[in-house]
Amino acid sequence: MAWFKRVFDFYLDASIHVAFAVLSLMYITALTVNINVDFHLYCFVFFGTIGCYNFVKYGVEAHKYILVANRYHKNIQFFSIICTLIAIYHSLFLSKQVFMGLLVLGGITALYALPVLPRHRNFRSLSGFKILIVALVWAGTTVILPVYSETSQIDYDIQLETVQRFLLVLVLLVPFEIRDLKYDHSDLKTLPQRLGVVGARRIGYVWVLLFYTITFLKSNVEPTLIISNTVFGLLLLLALYRSKKNQSKYYASFWVEALPIIWWTIVVLLNKTTNSL
Repeated sequence: MAWFKRVFDFYLDASIHVAFAVLSLMYITALTVNINVDFHLYCFVFFGTIGCYNFVKYGVEAHKYILVANRYHKNIQFFSIICTLIAIYHSLFLSKQVFMGLLVLGGITALYALPVLPRHRNFRSLSGFKILIVALVWAGTTVILPVYSETSQIDYDIQLETVQRFLLVLVLLVPFEIRDLKYDHSDLKTLPQRLGVVGARRIGYVWVLLFYTITFLKSNVEPTLIISNTVFGLLLLLALYRSKKNQSKYYASFWVEALPIIWWTIVVLLNKTTNSL
């Protein structure tokens, strides 16, 4: 089974898993607001997520990312380049308004990763900015972009969906920040560093409650939406409750990251069940 572990680790380390999570959230948006998202946008976001995440994850400095000595990281680098080229190809088929949205999100991502501040710092290194920027980019990518691909109208429900998605990503990031508590520099002032593990969990519980409450503020609250968000909300609470400083290797990187995929599965199954009745 050693080969399976190598493949599985590559699947996680090369950000394929997180790309499926992002794609799942885009599909949920399409199902929730009833739009048909361009296939090229799905492909661009999936492959672009892999390239972008690996660029940020493994270092944005040339000597860290371009001049790679480790064979394993070379494989990830080569895979990332291929995915980036595929993403660029699909970007040629996107509308102008979607492309402009991508430029904005790309600019925010660049501020997050690249050393544009004095003393070679980036926005990721600023106190409290890390999770806010990640949540903003995820919300924009999985809600605003798919909606923009079909219409330029960002109505009340879309605004609520965006806020809800922003809160969701904040919740998903808490287990990662708890996991990284022993590695993060104290200057980052992450939630666990400020409030401790228990305090970070409590903030996460509040965000889950807000996420769930927004479900009932939308103009069209269908039973399937209530059921899927109720089940998903309980899974989020469980994920937070089980988060700890010394967690298993795959807890955050696989199980927590899989929650959007599980949510998508729930939504799809409920929609199929409803349509068959």
